[in-house]
Amino acid sequence: QVYVVVAGGGLVQPGGSLRLSCSASGTRFSEYYMGWYRQAPGKERELVAAITSSGRVNYEPSILDRFTISRDNARNTVYLQMDNLKPDDTAVYYCNVQWRGNVWGQGTQVTVSS
Repeated sequence: QVYVVVAGGGLVQPGGSLRLSCSASGTRFSEYYMGWYRQAPGKERELVAAITSSGRVNYEPSILDRFTISRDNARNTVYLQMDNLKPDDTAVYYCNVQWRGNVWGQGTQVTVSS
């Protein structure tokens, strides 16, 4: 069983930055496929960014060049650096781990508002 803990999120003004972190348990973290999803009110959950075990990344087009996903295998942690945030980025953000199953972390609220 993989356990996931998410940190970060909060309220930020448009144009501001936030960093989310997702720590997962286990000794084989480097093999995990990690993803960040978000769900805005009244909308379906969508993939924001993902990173493979080899470090290949995939981004949702609307956040390209604004968000960066990265992983630190020594710390069992994946990050989502979010820059130039926009009100449309307001959502609950979730971390997802795919490794011999599918595990979701708790959501964290990101609110972009002046």
